[in-house]
Amino acid sequence: MTEKPRVSIFGLGYVGLTFAATLASRGFKVIGYDIDERKLELIKRGKSPFYEPGLEELLAEAVSDGNLTVTRDPEEAVNNTDVTFITVGTPEGPDGGADLSQLHSALRDLGRGLAKKQSWHLVVIRSTVPPGTSRSAAKLLEEMTGKRCGVDFGLCMNPEFLREGNAIEDNLNPDRVVIGECDKRSGDYLEGLYKAFLGERLPPMLRTSLENAELIKYANNAFLAMKISFINMIANLCERIPYADVEDVARGIGLDKRIGPYFLKAGLGWGGSCFPKDLKALLHVGRELGVDLPLVEATVEVNERQPLKAVEFAERALGDLRGRRVAVLGLAFKPNTDDMRGAVSIKIVNKLVEKGARVVVYDPKAMPNAKRIFGDKVEYAESALDAIKGADCAIFVTEWDEFKSLKVEEVAKLMKNPVIIDGRRIFNPKNISSTVKYFAIGLGKNYD
Repeated sequence: MTEKPRVSIFGLGYVGLTFAATLASRGFKVIGYDIDERKLELIKRGKSPFYEPGLEELLAEAVSDGNLTVTRDPEEAVNNTDVTFITVGTPEGPDGGADLSQLHSALRDLGRGLAKKQSWHLVVIRSTVPPGTSRSAAKLLEEMTGKRCGVDFGLCMNPEFLREGNAIEDNLNPDRVVIGECDKRSGDYLEGLYKAFLGERLPPMLRTSLENAELIKYANNAFLAMKISFINMIANLCERIPYADVEDVARGIGLDKRIGPYFLKAGLGWGGSCFPKDLKALLHVGRELGVDLPLVEATVEVNERQPLKAVEFAERALGDLRGRRVAVLGLAFKPNTDDMRGAVSIKIVNKLVEKGARVVVYDPKAMPNAKRIFGDKVEYAESALDAIKGADCAIFVTEWDEFKSLKVEEVAKLMKNPVIIDGRRIFNPKNISSTVKYFAIGLGKNYD
């Protein structure tokens, strides 16, 4: 590939916009397509519609130098580019399966442009979709355009493995590139694009069938979620054993190179936009095919219960929570994002409100999203210390660096009752005075 291909991206959410910005930063000409006018207007000004570290700086530069433009005209996007990546959402549907309505809409929009285009064009599905979806998408485009996949246009499935809060780094330095291809020409073209994009940082590349690429994404997320649920299961056991601490247990098993240390951090459970919907979608695929997936079922079951441990700890310390002022610190599903989709904080806050507690919340970035979710059910603090002041209990839900810098003794002095629930093992229990009622996930001391 002598020249960088021109790229269009359909869907400018977390996946699409970060990919667009990183491509543009490497000199690719990128056209972003989305139906959300507000989002497009923000991007035109070099502003991001959501928080992601480093994204706004890349966007401002990409828009300024003309490498990234946006449009609401899908035909313009297709006809002025060589390859289209589809990065729309595939949320959980009513039956637990993936809702593919946004994908089908994007394919129809893309098909109208493809039908009028004379030259060969590559379509790449980057959205997370159930096995068989990409092949069905190829047939839909064939029916719409009268063209043949593998002859008149190409199609690949190219799953993303981004971590929100680290999306820029993950785009620029991926662990691997997975290419599911409908034919060799399509795979060759996409491989060439990645070589031009990543250069010397090109990681291992796997070229495989469309179905394998689709399944790799689901299996990947299911395995990572299973590791988290596993260590949370062990954490629950540790809490019943004096002097046991899941932190040391996790460290000990993580040193085994067959296991590794990653995703063995016990806490209040996993959330986000991917794990919850992807595991339910995988279970739905299994049910449709008559295949039991008991490990996936257990992974979800453990996670469903885990967030409410924070409420159990609060009741153990305070008894009836009615009228008690409870501070919930950290609302985003993980640090370095404002995303609250699937966040465990939602379950915790709703349960506390249900039990009659007076809940005050704070998050460094997610407060606007929190106000849309909780409305007037809770109070909103301007800082962590503001939330803690006068509280009967403080629950740390997200491990923001801002919270790690707090000193427990100073926090306790501001509280009406010094009850601290460390849902992400932010603090070192060895440094906490016995005057503080300290509860932590996986710490046997809780039962002394």
